[in-house]
Amino acid sequence: MGYAQLVIGPAGSGKSTYCSSLYEHCETVGRTMNVVNLDPAAEIFNYPVAMDIRELVSLEDVMEELGLGPNGALMYCMEYLEDSLHDWVDEELDNYRDDDYLIFDCPGQIELFTHVPVLKNFVAHLQQKNFNVCVVYLLDSQFITDVTKFISGCMSSLSAMIQLELPHINILSKMDLLQDKSNIDTYLDPEPRTLLAELNQKMGPRYAKLNKALIEMVCNMVLIHMLIIAQIDVCIQFGEDADVKIKDEDEDFGDDQ
Repeated sequence: MGYAQLVIGPAGSGKSTYCSSLYEHCETVGRTMNVVNLDPAAEIFNYPVAMDIRELVSLEDVMEELGLGPNGALMYCMEYLEDSLHDWVDEELDNYRDDDYLIFDCPGQIELFTHVPVLKNFVAHLQQKNFNVCVVYLLDSQFITDVTKFISGCMSSLSAMIQLELPHINILSKMDLLQDKSNIDTYLDPEPRTLLAELNQKMGPRYAKLNKALIEMVCNMVLIHMLIIAQIDVCIQFGEDADVKIKDEDEDFGDDQ
């Protein structure tokens, strides 16, 4: 049984920083994790790259040969990855043991995890290879500075949740860059009536019913988990199939003879 995190979220939300920080933490506590780069546009890494999509397809080559812009070329690269599931992807995955833990650092194009099936098919392939997979969705803390941004971020996360159909952890990133922290509790532990009143002030009266429905749905979502690794371990059942370790009696009580 293998284990995997699919790290997604809008461009600039801190996905690569999360991956490098998680890698450093696990290295410190003696836990092995392998970080995989699935972003063909990435150039700088603060973690050792275990697998790299750029070895399969180059964004610059696609842009040059097909005359595509950056976004179109990236989508072509991801579709090329999908076409290579049984070739390059399988060859790379064969380098890891059944109990290895992989972190997939994904591109920030929102269509990849909202309506384009590339990542969904990639996840299905991982599951066929006996991986338990969890989605880690990063959302920039700037989304909790305004109720309309908050609703927008939650809808994006919910769309990814529905599209990928996986255990799903939402994480607020870049909290250190948030200048005004006075309203954090309003969004971390949302009170429906307070959010609804704030939203109604920004929207016309004809949107009242829609606003109420949106607020009710958002308040049923869990936006942030503080115990990130522990929560993810539960989602992917990490370690549940490991052998139980029993100490030798001689280790506890010594040799009586």
